[in-house]
Amino acid sequence: MSDASRNGKYRIVHYVNQFFGGVGGEEKADCEPFTIQGPQGPGRLLEKLFREEKADVDIVATVVCGDSYFVDHQEDVLRELIPLIRGYHPDLVVAGPAFNAGRYGMACGGICSSLQPLGIPAITAMFKENPGVDQFRKTALIVETANNVSGMEEAVRKMVRLGIKKLRGEEIEFPKAEGCFEQGIRKNYSHAEPGCGRAIAMLLRKINGDPFETEYPIPFFDRVEPQPAIADLKGVTIALVTSGGIVPTGNPDHIESSSASKYGKYSLEGLETLDARTHQSAHGGYDNTYANDDPNRVLPIDEMRVLEKELGFKRHPWYYATVGNGTSVDNARKFAKEIAVEMIRDGVQAVILTST
Repeated sequence: MSDASRNGKYRIVHYVNQFFGGVGGEEKADCEPFTIQGPQGPGRLLEKLFREEKADVDIVATVVCGDSYFVDHQEDVLRELIPLIRGYHPDLVVAGPAFNAGRYGMACGGICSSLQPLGIPAITAMFKENPGVDQFRKTALIVETANNVSGMEEAVRKMVRLGIKKLRGEEIEFPKAEGCFEQGIRKNYSHAEPGCGRAIAMLLRKINGDPFETEYPIPFFDRVEPQPAIADLKGVTIALVTSGGIVPTGNPDHIESSSASKYGKYSLEGLETLDARTHQSAHGGYDNTYANDDPNRVLPIDEMRVLEKELGFKRHPWYYATVGNGTSVDNARKFAKEIAVEMIRDGVQAVILTST
């Protein structure tokens, strides 16, 4: 603990993105890191709720960074921010809450995970579909939140309760009991009942229709039955959809390079092929040099034209594009529903999906 905390005052550093830092929305997502003295945005609620719980705290600094800037320069940002945060001698670092904002979640998780080996307690909060949960749940305490900012007060209250325990130096043995995501860390302990007895008891509860919970969570995956193959493509309207981020040069819809919150719809009228002058890849997370050199490698307009003439199908005059890198399942599902509605309306009968 710092000298201040030993005198009864705990020092907290709060990390927020450009929106909650008061800089602006998506148009300011590239803002570089900076620091504000004292609380800012949700930090004011955070400080208030700590004090309601009789925890004498000061948010000594609010660290702000744009979501896109963090994701695009993660290693450099962490090299800058971690020493900066340490310089405030915090007893606790709070990041977020990030809700379902993917890039924000990746930033919050990255900061908390980087502080853990240094012995600086840190907590963050996210919605279950935020990609930051899967990326950092084993190395950071992540409080589960609602999908969006409407759940702000509840999320901050949960963070405060957990934060007080961390300030007191309490060990968090069972994160789920504290409202956090399980970290998947196995610990050996002796149980009064052998495993075979517990398994039989669960089986009997299942047979009887009684509620039960497995000791090891069983993952659930959506399964979509494939449609029958189309034997004759003549006259069939086929559309192209890509999660490979191929967009018109300049990325007019500002689709994020990671954790996309949107998709784009772009015209193919008059295009026989794509080239580096007209299209580019907005996708992060891999070396997209070859995709930028020849965008047809990800979105094969050139081959589509050849097959259109050979097989006699109709090419849909629009294509849809987003970025799959870190994009939440909820957002992907939302994109798919909206795109499908348009395609059905336009008479599309088949879709070719491409990725990186």
